Amino acid sequence: ATGALYRLGIRDSHLRGLVSHSPGIKVVGPALTLQFMPKREDVYTLEEYGDVERQLHRHVLYKAQPGDVVVVDARGHLGSGVFGEMMLTYFKAKGGVGVVVDGCIRDFPRVKQLGLGLWLRGVTPNFHTQTDLFPFAVNVPIACGERLIFPGDIIIADDDGAVVVPRKLAEAVLADAHEHAEWEEFARERLAAGGDLRKYYPLSEEARREYEQWREHRSS
Repeated sequence: ATGALYRLGIRDSHLRGLVSHSPGIKVVGPALTLQFMPKREDVYTLEEYGDVERQLHRHVLYKAQPGDVVVVDARGHLGSGVFGEMMLTYFKAKGGVGVVVDGCIRDFPRVKQLGLGLWLRGVTPNFHTQTDLFPFAVNVPIACGERLIFPGDIIIADDDGAVVVPRKLAEAVLADAHEHAEWEEFARERLAAGGDLRKYYPLSEEARREYEQWREHRSS
């Protein structure tokens, strides 16, 4: 996807610093966004959280639809577990597929058993407001992994990392990625059979003619 986005004018769509904590899992889905901010005494008080329905990290999960990816701006902070096992069990049951956090989650041994895709900076035993952050806004534009993410943007993530696709470019990226994947499959076959790298990656004019014949044969 990053190559397709580059060809469409988006220089770098990779969410930097977020690492897969769910090997082998791939997800594609729209972003639900949650923004954390630094605590300030006139805005955040412990008493505020006597009413759990004022905890905004709950409300982003209330909005979850099947296929959604929750994306969290936790400011790269490593001392706040923005979600734990119970919250993410609920998210999974609602059909959520991925969790992307510029920060940490908690209860990792149990969370990883849920089968969600997890892209994180790390894990921590701390709960979400234990140290320096508090949840501030739901479904607003956020920064995550040094990238701007709007609610509804498409997240594509696998073992290589997570990428944001602007919603308005999603169809163009899909078309480009499909074509690219197809010619790469052809090139992979030829290279595995001992073909010349200079001919097959990228495709030379000679190889492209061969590729078109390969496509026609496959579709017949």
